[in-house]
Amino acid sequence: MEYFIHLGILVAIYAILALSLNLVIGYTGLLSVTQAAFYGIGAYATAILITSYDVNFFLSILIGMAATGLAAFIIGYVLSRFDGDYFALGSFGFNIIIFSIFMNWQELTRGPLGIPGIDRPSLFGFVFSDNTPFLVLAALLAVLAYFLCQFIVHSSFGRVLKAIREDEKAIQIFGYKTGYYKLVVFIVGAMVASVGGSLFASYITFIDPSSFHLNESIFVLAIIILGGLANNKGAVWGAAFLILLPEALRFVGFPTDIAAQMRQVVYGLILVLLMLYRPQGLMGEYKL
Repeated sequence: MEYFIHLGILVAIYAILALSLNLVIGYTGLLSVTQAAFYGIGAYATAILITSYDVNFFLSILIGMAATGLAAFIIGYVLSRFDGDYFALGSFGFNIIIFSIFMNWQELTRGPLGIPGIDRPSLFGFVFSDNTPFLVLAALLAVLAYFLCQFIVHSSFGRVLKAIREDEKAIQIFGYKTGYYKLVVFIVGAMVASVGGSLFASYITFIDPSSFHLNESIFVLAIIILGGLANNKGAVWGAAFLILLPEALRFVGFPTDIAAQMRQVVYGLILVLLMLYRPQGLMGEYKL
């Protein structure tokens, strides 16, 4: 049972990350691979505040969101000067820069040694020490993230984002300052991602830079492409699919000496087939 609860927590965390990135890529058309950096800033903010300053977890989430929003403003302002592939390359570079800061600023992050001893959340004296209540907390935050994203995309602001995705120059003719909209959604997506980082840090109770490498950004990108761009339900289903599929393959009766390799082969084959026969993803409304 604990195993399934653990998987449920991971699905909730990655659903938050996928929802945050779907706002930027799926609804606005900005190809960003910086989400692991924002995920990491939220995680490190919570870890440092809890271990060094004894700050409550829920307050650390808010501070982490503020710190991530500031970082996203700086990064987004620079990236706003680029379009298309150059935007993607710029975001790629920023992800590497943030990862390098995590790795080398040892006075703050302890570098590759990581930060251990991160406390579980507590609220009015109740400590989420067991995984079952932590799953409830993670699921509630994922639901809040989902409804926030739904509210944004169905608002007038969200309609402008979709118009930017379809034809940015056309909407500029009507007087919309598209750079402002792109910067705001980039910041909002980063702040939502930081919540996932705070949850991850408190759940694992230890973080190090390896959890926030560029590969993590690519994994979240794969989630929303597989689940379906411009569909928040698709982001959630994509997170569940890519978290649970490798675990399900553990129970397939492969010979023990090649089990790990065969799981990777089957996992890759399933993804390739899905992309061939369902290129818009499971529930997608838009293709890159």
